[in-house]
Amino acid sequence: MGLHKREIEGLSPTAPTLRGVHAALQRAIELEHATIPAYLYAYYSLDRERNARAAGILKSVAVEEMGHMVMAANVLTALGGHPAISTPRFVPRYPGPLPGGVEGQLTVGLRRLDRAQLAAFITLEEPRHHLADAPEDTIGSVTIGEFYLSIAAAIRALGDDAFSGHPSHQVGPDLMYGAVIVTDVESALASIEVIVEQGEGTGLSPLEIAGFGGNDVAHYYRLMEIYEGRTLRADPSAPDGYTYNGEPVPLDLEGVYALPDSPTSLDYPAGSSVARLNDEFNQTYTRLLETLHHLLNAPVTGPAFGAAIGLMEQLDSQARLLVAEGVAAGVPAGPTFEYVTFDQLPPIP
Repeated sequence: MGLHKREIEGLSPTAPTLRGVHAALQRAIELEHATIPAYLYAYYSLDRERNARAAGILKSVAVEEMGHMVMAANVLTALGGHPAISTPRFVPRYPGPLPGGVEGQLTVGLRRLDRAQLAAFITLEEPRHHLADAPEDTIGSVTIGEFYLSIAAAIRALGDDAFSGHPSHQVGPDLMYGAVIVTDVESALASIEVIVEQGEGTGLSPLEIAGFGGNDVAHYYRLMEIYEGRTLRADPSAPDGYTYNGEPVPLDLEGVYALPDSPTSLDYPAGSSVARLNDEFNQTYTRLLETLHHLLNAPVTGPAFGAAIGLMEQLDSQARLLVAEGVAAGVPAGPTFEYVTFDQLPPIP
């Protein structure tokens, strides 16, 4: 994915500003979050029995993107910043460019899984160095990995004195496997390394470093396994040492529900069951953003983190119910991932 050059303007490794690093990390949080609805929507479109392996890959990527969002927030709070999550502006409009993306280069929408959407996901996770052939449209200018490496270089130049945040305002490995409590340059760079390498691999191999996902290969190569229809395996005879000739990863297109492209709540008939279920989904989604905002801007507690996990699980159940109701009613429906304003939210029981 190509990012605007302005995204790294305040990240000069020779004269970075703390304000510039704060802004870049906030944009990183927004970028990580913006991918999650797209991955989840494609995941919700799959019959999980007929497309079990593809569904598992999409869910694993979405879960790790949520982890990356939290880890980027850890770095920001360690540098004295404050993640801004609970606001309508935090939620992107679909279809459209993701935060920081170059207009016209990559448009991401909420779409059922097909070859075109899969190619868009692969473009999004494009590594700095390709280890295997990619779809033709995946060549970008500034990758997400390069964006993070610019942030890392700026943090290194700022030095340990820039870290004024309290470690209690962070999600640690006791709550999220692989998370890093950031207190200085070394731990900040370690956190960024996990984010980059879980997305694109190490640069020398497609393998991700040890992290909270526990998967074998990074996001880009996991998604390519669906695209190629087989798992990636080491192959000494191949130029890059790896080929997609492992176990089958079938994508049964007849096992993909015909969800609408980038729907909004206005697309569902007022008073209908799908409109009601979508409203409930959006209320839970907004509660999740609120919960994450408060979680990451205050001393982190186990119950608060557990509440966020519970809301994530509730979203999954509500999305399944919405999709099933749409299929039964003959009105294809998928969750719209819209922010609900405070006066629209029902009171918390």
